[in-house]
Formats: sequence, C-alpha cells, structure tokens
Amino acid sequence: MHLALAFPDLYDLGLGNLGLLILYAILNELPWCWAERAYAPARDMEAALRERKLPLFSHESKTPLAELDAIGFTLQSELTYTNILNMLDLAQVPLRAEQRGDAAPLVFAGGPCVFNPEPLAPFMDFFVIGDGEEAVVEVAQALRETADKPRAAKLEALARIDGVYAPALYPVETLSDGRVVPAAHAPQIRRRLVRDLDAAKFPTKLVVPFTQQVHDRAGIEVLRGCTHGCRFCQAGMTTRPVRERSLETIDTLLEKIISETGYEEASL
Repeated sequence: MHLALAFPDLYDLGLGNLGLLILYAILNELPWCWAERAYAPARDMEAALRERKLPLFSHESKTPLAELDAIGFTLQSELTYTNILNMLDLAQVPLRAEQRGDAAPLVFAGGPCVFNPEPLAPFMDFFVIGDGEEAVVEVAQALRETADKPRAAKLEALARIDGVYAPALYPVETLSDGRVVPAAHAPQIRRRLVRDLDAAKFPTKLVVPFTQQVHDRAGIEVLRGCTHGCRFCQAGMTTRPVRERSLETIDTLLEKIISETGYEEASL
C-alpha cells in the first residue's frame, strides 16, 4: 500500500498541520503501508514543473503521485479547493472522478470541510467524514484487500466503512424547484468519532524539517470539541462532544516529543 497525504498549500504552512502528522504516523506504523507527503508547490516550482512536463511527486521518495495507490487531501479551508485541483492537474491525474480509470490513484479527502462535501464531490472518489485516527486504518486495509480489483469494487468496499462517503455510489435527483437531493433510500453517513483521546494514537516522533516553517514548534491536542457551542461556528457543532486529554497524558507526550525532536517550544 503506497499513498500520499497531501496538504493543498505550501510546505512551510502544511508541515505543522497536526492532523496530517497524526495520520502520517499512524499509517507508517502499519508494516504493509507506506504513507508519504505532498504539498502544493510555490509558483516558481509550478512553472518549472509545467515547463519541463514533470508530474507533481511525493515529498519523500519523489514518486509521481499518479503512480500511487491513493492520494488523500486534508480540507482545512474552502479557499484551498482550487489548490487541490491544481495539484491534481500537476500530478497528471484526471480532475473528475468519473474520468479516472483503474490505473489511476483513488483520490479522497478528510478534515473539517468534508462536512459539506458536495462542492468537491465531482473530483473526489470518496470522503472520510469525522475523526480519522481509526478510519484511516480501515481505509488503508480496504485498499490493500482490493488492490487487484476494479475501481468500482474498491469504492464499494470503502463505502462499507463507517464515515466513508463515495459520491459515485449515491444517485441524486433534481426536484422541480431545482434542488438536488439524494435518491430515496440512500444510506445514511455517520461521522467517525474518537471518544477517548487518552487512548487515541498521537505521534511523539514528529517530522523535523531542515528549513524554517511557520509553526516551528511541537504541538499537542489537549482537547477536541468546544464547550461554548456558538451557533455560527462549524467546529463548535461538528466536533462535539467535548473530549479532553488528561494532564498526565499531556505531560508524558510532551516529554517524549521534546526528547525525540529537540524542539524548545510546544503549543497546546
């Protein structure tokens, strides 16, 4: 299993993204899985790739993204959606899911913005809705078990995982007033939820770059969810219920992270 976790912005911004680092560590603990990273290139690098007709490649092994089994994007902001399409174009992967054949990698997405997946539905083979620590392992396992099967069979296997939404498997109908709604009897998608943060996997051997980054420090998630629940705030609703790490767990993790990385600062 060879896949890339892609951050649709510059390396300097994306390296400190805690969600991507968590999934990166979890996947690479699996003996049969190799997860790499990919980032949106700066304008000069993009121009060089296009001029030389070189495909966008993974960060670690420089493997063209089009040769991988899957490409997973983290959706942190709607403003990065055009970057995603640009990265797929640079990778020479067909933009629309319906245009991809069996040889093309499966393209999927997770993160805060997938609670409104439809704007990117034509371009994604599937979405992972909710917390990813457990779901990403199940996704990787399903991809491994269906590696030699057609694309449609892979999507059907993935759709059986709780929290996975594969748009191609959900027919829609247009109402007389122009609204597009799921066809009758479409199965319900339930978001994934990690209930115990103390038991959840958290990496202590973080990737430490040679270059300057925006968030040049260690980071640890002390809680997930929000106690305020403001009605205008998406995260305050979609990350409920509030879950906290214990002080003992936070202290232990911070000691290990600082010992392993050499960082002199940590953000909570």
